[in-house]
This record gives sequence, structure tokens and C-alpha cells, in this order.
Amino acid sequence: MNDLTKEHGAERKAGPTKGYLFFKRAFDILSSGFALLLFSWLFLILALCVKLSDGGTVFYRHPRVGKGGKNIYIPKFRSMKRNADKLEDMLTPEQLEQYRREYKIDNDPRITKVGHFLRKTSLDELPQLWSIFKGDLSVVGPRPLMREELEEKYGEDAEKLVSVKPGLIGWWAANGRSNCTYESGERQKLELYYASHCSLGFDIKILFKTIGSVLKGDGAQ
Repeated sequence: MNDLTKEHGAERKAGPTKGYLFFKRAFDILSSGFALLLFSWLFLILALCVKLSDGGTVFYRHPRVGKGGKNIYIPKFRSMKRNADKLEDMLTPEQLEQYRREYKIDNDPRITKVGHFLRKTSLDELPQLWSIFKGDLSVVGPRPLMREELEEKYGEDAEKLVSVKPGLIGWWAANGRSNCTYESGERQKLELYYASHCSLGFDIKILFKTIGSVLKGDGAQ
């Protein structure tokens, strides 16, 4: 058994306590509400930059799967060119194969210049503060997935993954998101480990680890 399996392969423990869930939701509301007010000026600047980059829409809403398998929509500052969803027209066969394998692409040609900066700094995800405030997301949790991605990559473990609320940051993201892939299986292990072991102490650990990863730019694309 390798180190990764030892660290991330433990069996599921008892579910999260009511006290933990209450504190987690209270923290989500207070932190996201405060951040929305604090960074309102930044929202305006980034929205203007996105709009002026190519005249397209400022926000992009993508359907994802929330807690319990319900449909939710995740807002982001648009970081891709218009019509980026037309994959066959904008990607090479090799890039299309990688997207279908990992649901992301190295050096994605669809990303705008402004979008590259937004993604590198994770600022494209700022609008998700509203999703946290209204309860679709939590600050900490597995990343919300597209339904086909969830079913294909997690199979019989899909129900386990969506037993907890998805989050803005998580154990996979904190460990260098682009460096832990579906193909290697490490992304699934990290996300499922959180779903089985979420706790106040673990959430705090992820918060501090994520801050360090963002400052160093680890795994961001």
C-alpha cells in the first residue's frame, strides 16, 4: 500500500455532526456576505475588464450537481472566448481527447488574455461567493461537477461525493488541482477522502493550505 492510499484510502467514518454543519453554514453566510461587501469594488473592475476584452457577457453560469444530486448553477467571471462550448470548432483532436479525459485542457486556446489572469489568480471564481451566501455551495467542499463528469469519473462513488455540499475550495484544489488528475485517480481519492472525513479541523487545514497554493500559483490554469 503506497503513501497516497494510506493517507486517502481510509474507510468512511460517522457522518458530520449537527454542530459542525451549523457552524459551517454560519461561517459560509458570514464570510461570503462580508466578502461580497468588501470586494464589491473589485467585482466592478473585473466585470469592466471582461466586458471590454471582447464585448461578450461578463458572467458565465454553468450547470453542476449540488448536494444530494440536485441541479445548481455556478457563476464565474467569463474567462473564455465566445462560443467556447463549440469544442469541435475550437480544439485540436488532441485537445478534444484531453478534455474528454480530464474535463480540462493544458494551455486551453479558448481562454482570453483577461481570462488567463483571472484563472491564474482564481479571481474568475469570485462570483461564487453569491452561491455560498445563498447555500448552493460551501466555502470548503469537493468541487461541483457536471452531471456527466460525476457519473463517468465517480461511478458507484458518485452518491458518496454528493453527500456533502460542494465548495469553492477543497482538498483536491489545495493539493495542486491541475497536478492531481482523473487519469491518475488522485483527484477522485482526494475529493472522496474529504467527503468521508469532513470536520472543522480539516476545513481549517484546507483553508490555510489553499491560501498557500494560491499565493504560489500551484496547479492553477
